[in-house]
Order: sequence, then C-alpha cells, then structure tokens
Amino acid sequence: MPSRRNHTSTPTKKRPLIALGIETSCDDTCAAIVTSDRQILSEVLRTQHHLHEPMGGIVPKLAHHAHMRNLPEVVREAIQKAGLGDDLSKIDIVAVTRGPGLAHCLGVGLNAAKTLAAALNKPLIGVHHMEAHALTARLTTADPDAQHHSEPQITETGAVNYVPVGSDPYPSFPFLTLLVSGGHTLLLVAHSVDRYTTLATTVDDSIGEAFDKTARELDIPWLPGRAGGPGASLEAYAKGSKSPTRYLSQLPIPMSLRATKREMKFSFSGLKSAVTRAVEKEKKAGQGIMDDDKRMDLAAGFQHCAITHLCQKVEQGLRDCREQGIHISSLVISGGLCTDNAVMIAWTGLERYQKGLIDRYDIDIAPKWPLDMLGTGVVPE
Repeated sequence: MPSRRNHTSTPTKKRPLIALGIETSCDDTCAAIVTSDRQILSEVLRTQHHLHEPMGGIVPKLAHHAHMRNLPEVVREAIQKAGLGDDLSKIDIVAVTRGPGLAHCLGVGLNAAKTLAAALNKPLIGVHHMEAHALTARLTTADPDAQHHSEPQITETGAVNYVPVGSDPYPSFPFLTLLVSGGHTLLLVAHSVDRYTTLATTVDDSIGEAFDKTARELDIPWLPGRAGGPGASLEAYAKGSKSPTRYLSQLPIPMSLRATKREMKFSFSGLKSAVTRAVEKEKKAGQGIMDDDKRMDLAAGFQHCAITHLCQKVEQGLRDCREQGIHISSLVISGGLCTDNAVMIAWTGLERYQKGLIDRYDIDIAPKWPLDMLGTGVVPE
C-alpha cells in the first residue's frame, strides 16, 4: 500500500519537479525524464520487433532477456540527453511500471528503479500501466481556455508552457477514458488520480489481440521502428483498400443487436472468427491464395467493424454517465495501440507523488492488476 506522507520536494515557480520514468511491461525498453511543468527533457526507447516478428507475436522470454541487455544503457542515455550532467540529485522521483504486464519483463524495470531510488535516496512511485495511459492526456493536452485567455509562459529552456507549475492539468476530472491495448479494452470514468470506475471491459479478446491475430491471419508484414507491430501494420495496410465494403456483409459489428446494444461489454472473438472464415473461403476459391487487394479490403472491413463497436459503447457510456449525473469533462482515448512509453510513466509518477502516493522500496510486480483496485490499498500478488 502506498504511503501518503508529505515530502519537502514540491514544485515552485523556479523549480519544477523532475521525474525519471522506466517502462518494461512488454516488448519496448524505455526511459524518460519529464518535469511537472510538462516538459519532456529526454526519451529513449529500444524496440524488439526484430526478435518477435519471426515468432508471430511477443515471446516473453525473449523480451525479458532483451530488457536486461538494453535497460542500463537506455537509462544512462536518457539521463545524458536530459542535460542533467552528473548531478543525479536533480531527479526528484523515480517512477516505474509495476503492472500489469509480462511478469519477468516488469521485474527488470522494477528492480532497476528500486535500486536507483534507494541509491539516490529518492521516492519510488510504482505506476499502474493503464493509469499512465489514462493520464497521458493531462501531459500532452493544453487547456484551450488557457491558450486563449492566459499569457503563455516561456520556460528557461525556451519551451512555451501554457500550464503554470503546480496547476491542475487539463483535462479536468472526471473524464471518460477509453483504454485500448494489446491486453486491455476498457471504458472508465477517471474520477481523480488513483480512483477509477470501470464501465465496460472485454468478455473475451482485447481489441489489440484481435488486431494482432487478424494481421497474422492476413499475413501482413510488421512495420519497422517504434510505431511498428502487427496492429499498426494492419492499419497502414488497410489504407490501401480499394473496396473497403467488400466483406462487410460477412463481418459482424459486435454487440450491436437490439438485445445486446445497451450492454456495457466489449467482444472481439466473433469478429476475429469471421475474418478467419472469410480468409479460408477466399483461399479455398483461389487454390490457397488470397490476393493483396482482397486482403487489404478484408483488413479495412475488420477495422471498420472493430472501431464502430468501440464508438457504439463509448456513446452508450456517455449516455449512462449523463443519466447517473456524472458530469464528464472530456473523452480521452489512449492505450498501447497509441504506443507504450516511459514519458507517460514519469508523468503519472509526478501526478501520484504530488498527491502523496509514494511506495516502499520493497514493492513487488503486479502482472494482473485491475485499474479500479487503485485507491483500495490492495494489490494482487
């Protein structure tokens, strides 16, 4: 359970807080330095696509060993790029992904962060990966009212900052957040830092799993680099479709029938199975071959049905919140499909630290950790 004691390091107009963030929950090794006035001083990432693409997906053992090789240099490079020199005392907190994620991968980052925090005598913040996705918008989104009605501040590094140090970022709570990733599909109300209510989750596959498996079914090569992977590759591949409606009659929009339309659930297994049947049908007719045009059209049809499903449930969630008297300020869409990174971990560490949510050095990983358990003091083993 996080401690809630006060600390002397607080943001001031002269000195914003500085956080080191570490992220190793899946297949990217990341470190970043971020300040409480929303400046990203550095970000370093090592991908592992070349290891996992030949295997058709993420292999936990390969990812674990790659994190062990990459993390020391990634952290060193992030510190150097941030311009902190050799004075690591300027780092106010060390934030790290504690869960959910692949157990052995989480352990690499958490052990490194605990050692760094203890050696530097700095607070340790164990971050819930999905809370970090939910709060990313409060780092990246400028308050539209502040832009139009406030004078921008010019920081010492020359960056334009519309949010005064220590002010509450935009969007304000409560907001609705759709979190879409390789392992999760969640619609949540974010009431505050450390407090979330789940409105809908998947009853079978996550949307990320559906995208990945469909990409493999269609034999779509992965895109290289940071924005790569099977899901992103499918999206890029579908853009080449010349007849995106070709397969819509064979593909269901999940949970869209009258009996299930109001149910707050996500489901992608039926859509994924429909893609498999369409591929098998085309290959049977084409002597084992499905040409590129048809594969692009099927990718586009799958994407249309999956995204329509998300939109329908978000609309239902907004209606339900309105009926319950919950005044939603904004809709935030985030998640692993939007790229995992250490910037969001560092930022969430800052948000939690400024709420007094600090962890002990003996915390453990939490590979399975429902987001609405935050704030209860209970972390699953």
